[in-house]
Amino acid sequence: MTSLTQLDAWIDAHFDEEVRFLQELVRVPTDTPPGNNAPHAERTAELLAAMGIEAERHAVPAAEVQAAGLQSITNLIARRRYGPGRTIALNAHGDVVPPGEGWTHDPYGGEIADGRIYGRATAVSKSDIASFTFAIRALESLGERLAGSVELHVTYDEEYGGEVGPDWLLRHGLTQPDLMIAAGFSYQVVVAHNGCLQLEVTVHGDMAHAAIPDSGTDALQGATHILNALYALNAEYLKVSSQVEGITHPYLNVGLIQGGTNTNVIPGKVVLKIDRRMIPEEDPAEVEAALRRTIEQAAASFQPPRGGRQLTVDVRRILLARAMKPLPGNQPLVQAIQKHGEAVFGEKIPAVGTPLYTDVRLYVERGIPGVIYGAGPRTVRESNAKRADEHLELEDLRRATKVIARTLHDLLQP
Repeated sequence: MTSLTQLDAWIDAHFDEEVRFLQELVRVPTDTPPGNNAPHAERTAELLAAMGIEAERHAVPAAEVQAAGLQSITNLIARRRYGPGRTIALNAHGDVVPPGEGWTHDPYGGEIADGRIYGRATAVSKSDIASFTFAIRALESLGERLAGSVELHVTYDEEYGGEVGPDWLLRHGLTQPDLMIAAGFSYQVVVAHNGCLQLEVTVHGDMAHAAIPDSGTDALQGATHILNALYALNAEYLKVSSQVEGITHPYLNVGLIQGGTNTNVIPGKVVLKIDRRMIPEEDPAEVEAALRRTIEQAAASFQPPRGGRQLTVDVRRILLARAMKPLPGNQPLVQAIQKHGEAVFGEKIPAVGTPLYTDVRLYVERGIPGVIYGAGPRTVRESNAKRADEHLELEDLRRATKVIARTLHDLLQP
């Protein structure tokens, strides 16, 4: 029996245990917002310790967590040292968006039905806390001499941008891996992703009684004028194409609008929150400057009532997540995952980009070659990720665990 078949056999023999581990992870909510995620980290560390894997607990100071809009975060690092050589990090995030409405299964139940496990974060990305953990255990079951180290990073700030997740660990010098693999889906290895710029736009008018509308400046009408200018940009973005397979063009979305005080009052203030996805070829500074110009020009061209106050606008950056661009050093990761993915899944595993953005970029920005690969379906839509009845095919979990274990075995040879 070869080392690879031994790895596969160990994972098969312990797969029920892996599923139970994932169920336990799903049963501790990590809805973000509100982002009270330290209890999940504690439970994860307990479960890892029961398997002989000690995890360092790195609690982020409360003031920093609250400044990021969250409640509590403890990030985990489990270090497995085998000998001199390169360090490979495996990163999966435990935070997840709230479940929302429309579920037919308990979002925190981890229920098994028809070969699937249901629950929030079964696909994104508590599943890869499980796949990475059991890949490490399978590797160590061989008892072979290996060169290098593996680190399991379980972090809790992917949904809000990663600044108090992986970025916090990297900034504080708590980890400096040579290569990294982050949670993803099984049928492709992702080597690039979009960037994201989020802006908060506050439109100031002049509140007035609805019976005498000309005595004020309607901030909602002004915001509508600005929205029309912003949405017109999407037609221009369609003319811009990325050269990265899997990524198409930039686009803009206004995801939240708040304003007004009552039905019979002319709104004096309206707040818009804008999400601008950037292809890898774009310069974030230029994108932000162009958006600000569009907003300022639209505000200046809005005509208030005669004698009314001129519209004013405040623009605040909420998030800048730079695109992930392939680094030349990622080839060993790509080649190993493609080779073993094809062997395990029986089909070729393409290397592509994705229009999503992730906190993998925080490693890549520091010169650490990384890719995105893990347990999951062909597309986000297939798994209902971030929708009701999120689920994961158990066979995808099993096979992804085998691919990760085989990949680690390749990369850690003396």
